[in-house]
Amino acid sequence: MSTTIFHSATTRFQTDRGWVKGKHSFNFGPYFESSRQAFGSLIIFNEDTVIPGAGFATHPHANMEIISIPLSGSIQHKDDTGKEATIKTGEIQIMSAGTGIRHSESNPSHTNELRFLQIWITPNKAGVPPRYQQIALNDQPNRFNQVVSPNPKDEGLWIQQDAWLHTGQFDKDVAATYHLKKEGNGIYIFVISGEISVKDQLLQYGDALSITETHEIRITAQKTSQVLIIEVPLK
Repeated sequence: MSTTIFHSATTRFQTDRGWVKGKHSFNFGPYFESSRQAFGSLIIFNEDTVIPGAGFATHPHANMEIISIPLSGSIQHKDDTGKEATIKTGEIQIMSAGTGIRHSESNPSHTNELRFLQIWITPNKAGVPPRYQQIALNDQPNRFNQVVSPNPKDEGLWIQQDAWLHTGQFDKDVAATYHLKKEGNGIYIFVISGEISVKDQLLQYGDALSITETHEIRITAQKTSQVLIIEVPLK
């Protein structure tokens, strides 16, 4: 039997370090709540806002699939493999940390804030070589567009996990159905902007639904909306 849990935007734990403000959907740093430990392989879902010229100093990661999606502004990325890149709004980045990588993320603008989503997914294989990718989103309107998958030959970026990410830009009153890719996976739906309904539940900016034991899910845009769907293994 399908289980659906509504996560109101107002329940996200918020931090303010002056140069960065964070909204955390799952346990992060000092925040711990037993009901917010993870959703299967999805363990971190943060929305961060960074002031002009500031950023996260160089720090390490290992054995983690880290996905960044700018919502406004750009991310300046540098890592110890020698990779330097700018990820702009309308693009998506994956950093597969593998055996270990050190990187920094900053807001290169002197005038505009950076707002971005950062998503951590545990890999299904540890100790792989670190890897970096980024692409421009090629969102076709009023449909779900695949941006991450487990298959290097498939559309979008790929990660070391049986997980998929789709984005969608929907006009008012448009409905769309998402079909799960793998039996036993669950889906996490997040509203980036606008307002949608799912199973008679209304979701607005920052709201989310976690859904298990289902083969598909149908959304209807109540306003012009942008949606992110993350499908992940639950075990």
